[in-house]
Amino acid sequence: MPQRLTDKAVRALQPPTQGNRITYDTEVLGFGTRITAGGARAFILNYRVKATGLERRCTIGSFPDWSVSAAREEAKRLKRQVDSGGDPVGDLKASRDAPTVTDLCARFETEHIDKLRRRSQSEYRKSIRNEIVPALGKLKVAAVDFEHVDRLHRKISQRAPIRANRVTAVLSKMFALAIKWRLRPDNPCKGVQRNREQARKRYLTPDELDRLTIALAEHPDPQGADIFRLLLLTGARRSEVLSAKWEQFDLEDGVWTKPAMSTKQNAEHRIPLSAPARQLLARLHRDGEKSWLFPGRSGQHHRINIDRSWSLICKTASISGLRIHDLRHSYASTLAGAGFSLPTIGALLGHSQPKTTARYAHLFDDALRKATERAGAILAPKTKSEGKVTKFPARAGK
Repeated sequence: MPQRLTDKAVRALQPPTQGNRITYDTEVLGFGTRITAGGARAFILNYRVKATGLERRCTIGSFPDWSVSAAREEAKRLKRQVDSGGDPVGDLKASRDAPTVTDLCARFETEHIDKLRRRSQSEYRKSIRNEIVPALGKLKVAAVDFEHVDRLHRKISQRAPIRANRVTAVLSKMFALAIKWRLRPDNPCKGVQRNREQARKRYLTPDELDRLTIALAEHPDPQGADIFRLLLLTGARRSEVLSAKWEQFDLEDGVWTKPAMSTKQNAEHRIPLSAPARQLLARLHRDGEKSWLFPGRSGQHHRINIDRSWSLICKTASISGLRIHDLRHSYASTLAGAGFSLPTIGALLGHSQPKTTARYAHLFDDALRKATERAGAILAPKTKSEGKVTKFPARAGK
């Protein structure tokens, strides 16, 4: 039977022989104390959800950790929440079941990363595994705020500033998708100040190119040497060359059609091949060959790791500070030095944004200087000592 609950009354309640028994309070409807067969006592509140009519039972706390008066006041507060359309138990369950950042990372890998180029997949997974999950993995997706991301960015910046920017970029994309998936309303990465990055401007000098050519000829890994030759002759990205298949090449017309899945801009990219590039491909090609241009050891996949070969080649050629990607820069700088326009260079490199190609603009200086000197020599007016000065007829009326 209901009774007005007091601390003394709750303490005096006798436990049932089995299960549990609830004694309701006469002062607050739905509020009561539950006692188990083992004698444990706790305060509860029964309520009905307005929106659905579903009946819920909320556990407020155990006795004597909670006094009757404190539990009754909490019951009143919860009832006001229910009267306003709330659902304390449902909210608690939703919060408990809400996805964590680790859950978001797993979905991000399955629904987004798997669609990226192989090299990008590796970089994204490395950021998630080594940085994001250890720092934020246990947090609920909805609970991550600007401070969490900014703190992580500053921490990584102390040892690897550029790496910090890359990790933040991965997080930003992840939370952008979280908004799309309705897991949260905003992106906590917005406003994080990235570290300044200076675009590298490293190109092969003529002397380095000579030494590199000799080192490639002497390299004990012929396949690796051919990979670097093709990179240098086409200006292609490493992933594009490594994942290339023979079906992409038209050796008769000298054209390479890169599929969208292998390009950074996610669009098909068609480029003409120079005579040396065609000669290299003709040497590598075997009749009936339809698989990878540079197969791995098993032949089931293309070659992946060329870093060790590159290190050995640079050591042999006595070249320092040159990355594999700088072969692409060297290709572009050669085109710029020959006077080809930025749109032409951008088209050959597969740049989707003109500003990306603009980094090579300063390399036009020599070609432009030669051009303007030649124009000046032709157009400059002659001095008296160099020839007669032409006298123009006087205008009428003068």
